[in-house]
Amino acid sequence: MPIPKNAICIWYDKEAEAAARFYASVFPDSRVGNIARAPTDYPSGHAGEVLVVQFTVCGIPCVGLNGGPEFPQTPAFSFQIVTDTQEETDRYWNAIVGNGGAESECGWCKDRWGVNWQITPRTLIEAMVAGGDEAKRAFTVMMTMKKIDVAAIDAARRG
Repeated sequence: MPIPKNAICIWYDKEAEAAARFYASVFPDSRVGNIARAPTDYPSGHAGEVLVVQFTVCGIPCVGLNGGPEFPQTPAFSFQIVTDTQEETDRYWNAIVGNGGAESECGWCKDRWGVNWQITPRTLIEAMVAGGDEAKRAFTVMMTMKKIDVAAIDAARRG
């Protein structure tokens, strides 16, 4: 895998490779690339352990860094995955939550490594872009949900 000019670097405690392999198994246009091992011991690991993993999530280049527990994930960073159907929404949501993750509100969930995800149906984004009463209705309905219900958003958009 070529080294990209720009990539999102995600700090993991120690399971960057497992996370990258999971993402590659779930999302299209995703893969695991180069894996670099620590050449010497470092503050949160030992020589020979996986230190950095290059991977791609839905075409976005990423770097997973096994840096230790010092900097846990927060919702200040999240992947937003736009979906086109309820089935696609369910598939991604269930994969993340069902693999040791946790549900949150308004289409957000967290994977078992603490990385936050927004599983967002396109219809919700379109409603928000439309603005006005359509956006208000869709937003009000969305605020009652964990995983987004596409049919409920579509109904709210129609009024």
